[in-house]
Amino acid sequence: MAQHTLSVLVENSPGVLARVAGLFSRRGYNIDSLAVGPTEDPKVSRMTIVLNLEGHALDQVSAQLFKLVNVIGIQEMKDSDTRQRELAFVKIAAERGKLEPLLAGYQAEIVEEKSGTSIVQVVANNKDLVALLKRLESLGIKELVQSGAIAIELGSQTLVEQTALETGLASSDTQSQLEDYQN
Repeated sequence: MAQHTLSVLVENSPGVLARVAGLFSRRGYNIDSLAVGPTEDPKVSRMTIVLNLEGHALDQVSAQLFKLVNVIGIQEMKDSDTRQRELAFVKIAAERGKLEPLLAGYQAEIVEEKSGTSIVQVVANNKDLVALLKRLESLGIKELVQSGAIAIELGSQTLVEQTALETGLASSDTQSQLEDYQN
């Protein structure tokens, strides 16, 4: 199965997350990670969903998602066209001297050290995060807290603008039409 990352623009209203998660649950698809947060528009939230699906199933999921009344737009986020990151906190029974050599070359820092236990903060793509966690296993990971992936498209065009173009809402007055579409 292939891993896919979807960015989904949704109305910022109660119950939207439950409806989206329910859609995946009803079809028996597992979500590898899910991150939801506000956008530049307080009426719109952005979900980043990572799943393992084959091509045909991905098309079906996208079509079903788009049928949900609160969904504004959906875009698959290809690795070559996006920047993707995850955040993790890792609690390890080790002091700075043992940790620093393992952290070299990663976007990681020790954010707390107390009584022989350290907390490491890591911001990385999934591949680098997995590699660093594998290195840290040798010291014994006591606790791990990991966010889901977030992704943003490269270039000047935004997901909202791309959605407007794909749905035929783009014109010289795109912003006005986007506001109408989002209401």
